[in-house]
Amino acid sequence: MSLVEALVLGILQGFTEFLPISSSAHLVLVPWWLGWERPPLLFEVTVHLGTTAALISYFWDDWMYLIQAGFQILRHRAIQSADEKVLFLIFISTIPGVIGGVLLEPYFENELSDPSFTAITLYITATLLIGSEWYTGAALGNKTMQDMTLWDSVFIGIAQAVAIIPGVSRSGSTISAGLVRSLNRESAARFSFLMATPVILGAGVKQLLDVLMGEQVKLDGGVLGVGFISSVVVGYAAIAFLLNFVRRQKLYVFAAYCILFATLSLVGIGIRDGF
Repeated sequence: MSLVEALVLGILQGFTEFLPISSSAHLVLVPWWLGWERPPLLFEVTVHLGTTAALISYFWDDWMYLIQAGFQILRHRAIQSADEKVLFLIFISTIPGVIGGVLLEPYFENELSDPSFTAITLYITATLLIGSEWYTGAALGNKTMQDMTLWDSVFIGIAQAVAIIPGVSRSGSTISAGLVRSLNRESAARFSFLMATPVILGAGVKQLLDVLMGEQVKLDGGVLGVGFISSVVVGYAAIAFLLNFVRRQKLYVFAAYCILFATLSLVGIGIRDGF
């Protein structure tokens, strides 16, 4: 694996992990377009940990407050403050994703390297983005994270579970779900990122264990370093960009991109296979 591949895939992971355009689809389709082999699991773990570091770094202050809230819940054995409520809702929202991962991940494991499948499922991401904007219309949601109900968190958690399907964006599905449940645009995006943190961290730990227990291709430290640093820097920038974008703009541009990229990929695959 070359340094150029490491840089491109690190940048790709950083952008697509957080923008609502599906990292799984891009990590399959972009190497296919470039004629590259799928990167070794060790590299995938490295860039995944890079985006995890970017996510935790960006929301460090939020998590410090939430961790303190967690200790308060244990101390009082009750939920009393707004931060304690948000932490509880984040916990509830992760449950469908964990259950879905256990039940569905083995089913979709073989599809992770299928360009046709991931291109087709990009249309699901586009549909979710368009559908949420059409559903909300001109009405502006006024709920903050502190105003959310238990059912709001369950609904958004189910949307995160749907994103287990390769090609379905986690941020796209969860932000869309938040908008449908009348969260204001910034709160929908922030809750999406906060609820994703334990899931992304858990997935990274699982991948790391897979590396430690399996025989992996040895990679040059420079390759891993380039992949990690690029995914951290670009991932951090992508979070900041999306939070700022969602405050002011609708999600149609990302839906249009998913449709265009999926269509071009399917045409390319069809030409390769002779239709």
